[in-house]
Amino acid sequence: MADPKGFMKHRREEPAHRPVPLRLMDWKEVHEHPAPGHIEKQASRCMDCGVPFCHSACPLGNIIPEWNDLVRQDRWREAFDRLHATNNFPEFTGRVCPAPCEGGCVLAINDDAVTIKDVELAIAERGFEEGWVQPIPASFDTGQSVAIIGSGPAGLAAAQQLTRAGHAVTVFERDDKPGGLMRYGVPDYKMEARYLDRRLEQMEAEGTEFRCNISPSAADLADFDAVVLATGATLARDLPVDGRDLDGIHQAMEYLPHANRVAAAEAAGEELTPEIDAKGKKVVVIGGGDTGIDCFGTALRQGAASVTQFDIRPRAPRSRAASTPWPMYPLVWRVATAHEEGEYVITGSEPPEATAALGLDARVSGETLGKRVFNANTVSFHGEDGRVTGISANEVAVVEGRRVPMKGTDFDIDADLVLIALGFTGPERGGIVAELGVTVDDRGRMVRDDDYRATLEPDALYDGSFTGPVFVAGDNGRGASLIVWAIAEGRACAEAVDRHLMGESNLPRAVEPTDMPIGV
Repeated sequence: MADPKGFMKHRREEPAHRPVPLRLMDWKEVHEHPAPGHIEKQASRCMDCGVPFCHSACPLGNIIPEWNDLVRQDRWREAFDRLHATNNFPEFTGRVCPAPCEGGCVLAINDDAVTIKDVELAIAERGFEEGWVQPIPASFDTGQSVAIIGSGPAGLAAAQQLTRAGHAVTVFERDDKPGGLMRYGVPDYKMEARYLDRRLEQMEAEGTEFRCNISPSAADLADFDAVVLATGATLARDLPVDGRDLDGIHQAMEYLPHANRVAAAEAAGEELTPEIDAKGKKVVVIGGGDTGIDCFGTALRQGAASVTQFDIRPRAPRSRAASTPWPMYPLVWRVATAHEEGEYVITGSEPPEATAALGLDARVSGETLGKRVFNANTVSFHGEDGRVTGISANEVAVVEGRRVPMKGTDFDIDADLVLIALGFTGPERGGIVAELGVTVDDRGRMVRDDDYRATLEPDALYDGSFTGPVFVAGDNGRGASLIVWAIAEGRACAEAVDRHLMGESNLPRAVEPTDMPIGV
């Protein structure tokens, strides 16, 4: 059993971060490697509760108390096996998942939650270091083939599960490399692309085929026995206010992918000029979510003159808000690593190479690199000669469930570059989606049944070249959500596909299409 006094012996401690001036000079991960024994101590805080609510808070159903206790006992290989029994890609979730499991940790009722996410990442990395991550090819060939459209976390999870079940799996990706938003949306300082590439090598060794730079038509799918649509929710929500057509205003996903390509070029010893460059500019990011935070950190690394993030929500409380009681995912004040960088105060004693690279010598000592503005509502953009120069905004308050402008709070802010990060409205509806006649509901989600099977319109445009079933997994069916939900859906959809093709399936199925997260 777990150490019953572990949480009393040790306080919650997260791994340290690299110094801000140094980490802003590159795209490498911001986290330092934990000291020997650190993770074991943090894992020992897990109480192995009689009813572990971390399970219900985790869409993957990770067996968290078990691998926490195995780590405490220095039984890392067993912890590795237990973790991979429910999660194909713990090195991804250990880096970019917001950890709803920690919100459901029983300790979080009146104490700091166990650092579940850090333990998970440590187990995954230990597995790679020790050589435990090996291809697991199927022992037989079913003779069935599956096409998966999209190589984000849902598509990759479905692909790995179906390949290991003995099916011939081909993943189609319209970009030049697989990974979806994990490669072109998540900045390298949060998760370096090399971590994605090493997992893709494992998948290729297992037999999964990747075909990039292609958006398949129904004719391309004619020889497959089933198709899984895992295209994500990529339609960005816009901000239709006066001045939106000015140059210098971009969607976040126009900005982040090429910034990631620049980082990849730098890692390969090459040079690539950013298509949208924040260097020397006054940047305003509109949107307080993860994508906005990614823009914030990216602009700082490009040497922006200033970065301001507008969040229309009020500033969260320091302790769990009453509106999100345990075990819900808590509404609470959080400081992302990018915000930590923004709060850095220029001292004038930064390393010379950082001063030159980031333009710190052009700033006033005592300034911070960036800031967040809460209750901020964008009213209009204004500019000169067709290019944005500033934003008019006001503060809002929530009155009877509606955001209402507050009198006397109007303000203007200079802006040379505006990045809109207001989330996503659903999947793209053209191409193969329209060709196959996949039904989309009034919230922009692809309609599917309890077996992840898509509902198709009777007057579909396609010529009948593909006659097999169409399945839907991930954000295109759920709506924009978390990476952990995408992986869980990919795994569950794989079970449904395998059962359809074979009449039965031994693959696990942790979630149903109608499942909803706790407070996320």
